[in-house]
Amino acid sequence: MFDLARAMADNPQVQRRKRGVILSPSGWQRLQAAEQQAADRYNAGKAYTLEQLGERTGLSPNTITKVRRRRLAVDRQTLEFYFNALSLSLNPDDYISIDSEKPIQSLQKPLRGQVPLDSNLYVERPPLESIAYEEILQPGALIRIKAPRQFGKTSLMSRMLKVAQDRGLRTTVLNFQLADALVFQNLDRFLRWFCAVITRDLRLPNRIEEHWDEVFGSNYNCTDYFENYLLPQLSSPLVLALDEVDAVYQYPAIAADFFGMLRAWYEKSRYGSSDSQIWQQFRLLVIHSTEAYLPLNLTQSPFNVGLLLELPTFTLEQVQDLATRYHLEPDGVALPLFELLGGIPYLTQMALHYLTSHDGTLYQLIQTSIAADSPFSPHLRRRLSHLQEHSGLLSTYAQIVQSETPIDVNLLQAFRLQSLGLVKLVNLQAAPACQLYRSYFGRVLPVLSETPETGRLK
Repeated sequence: MFDLARAMADNPQVQRRKRGVILSPSGWQRLQAAEQQAADRYNAGKAYTLEQLGERTGLSPNTITKVRRRRLAVDRQTLEFYFNALSLSLNPDDYISIDSEKPIQSLQKPLRGQVPLDSNLYVERPPLESIAYEEILQPGALIRIKAPRQFGKTSLMSRMLKVAQDRGLRTTVLNFQLADALVFQNLDRFLRWFCAVITRDLRLPNRIEEHWDEVFGSNYNCTDYFENYLLPQLSSPLVLALDEVDAVYQYPAIAADFFGMLRAWYEKSRYGSSDSQIWQQFRLLVIHSTEAYLPLNLTQSPFNVGLLLELPTFTLEQVQDLATRYHLEPDGVALPLFELLGGIPYLTQMALHYLTSHDGTLYQLIQTSIAADSPFSPHLRRRLSHLQEHSGLLSTYAQIVQSETPIDVNLLQAFRLQSLGLVKLVNLQAAPACQLYRSYFGRVLPVLSETPETGRLK
């Protein structure tokens, strides 16, 4: 008599042929939209918790998490339960069939830049996301996302814009890193460029010359252009996201007037005047790496009004959760990586990807973390290059990495180091952001100090 159980045990290939399904990108988007609609209608607009979704779908929180992460296969009936509970029918293009014991291939590609909207590798940092998604829909909102480089600012921004788009709002992103140096020659040229880029992105005719009169000044002209042309042309509210705002800090004469204008726009939506209604159709999202180290008047600065979302490092629990998404055993991986990398998002993602796509062990990764062939090496060299561009930071950072406790340093330099993600500030005292930086720069910076004529490694 044929023994199926024995045959499967004797032939592992038989066992690995078990099939299952995961959500496709389009299926995931449909599910997210349906959840949001249900939350708006039945849960006062607040995102459902896993427990609430469990009650609604009849699935366990663990199964719901498995479905949403889209890394391990589930049976098709599970997806049907989930979809039907949200008044959706499961269509063939909503899921992908895969081997249930194999991770999807997307993990073979390391994350570069923002985490894609359909990726299960985005780590939420509650309650920031829920606050952000609610605030972006408020009339006249001004929201600032602040964090060092590669902490996930753009990833959060893209998700906020997606929420806005799903609610019918228009969105546009202006990245100041794309501006040529000539754009910053003077305020008038800068604001003309500012208006022109946004007009083009909204696919509207350029009417700048019609609204520009040198008698009134550049800030007034720019405000008039938005108030009497751009915003009235749109049939829905506009979300304007300003990315890499730090680039404007380098031009104090322009920055002071520009940021003062943004503050005035925010105030206009609250005046209760005839102009307020049009400015309530405008939402401003500002992305920056550190505080503006500019002598701005407190009544003119947009950096002390609106909502500030300051992204923290990952907690140990979040690193453990992310490790499971990479199909790693969290108990053996999370704590050593957390101690080495301090929960820095980009470095943590890099390390977990390396461990899933290479044969090396965690011990080898840690032991060779500052070696020339380490997966961290390109990142560390980029950070070193940034330091070398600002020679005054080299000696300051050398003091920081050589001290076992946080130390007092020049605040301007501290903010710049913080914007690079190289330090954490504790009561305005600076310490290395992680042990990896302490080890690498503690080794490299003394060598640099021996070659002062170039400030570079021999």
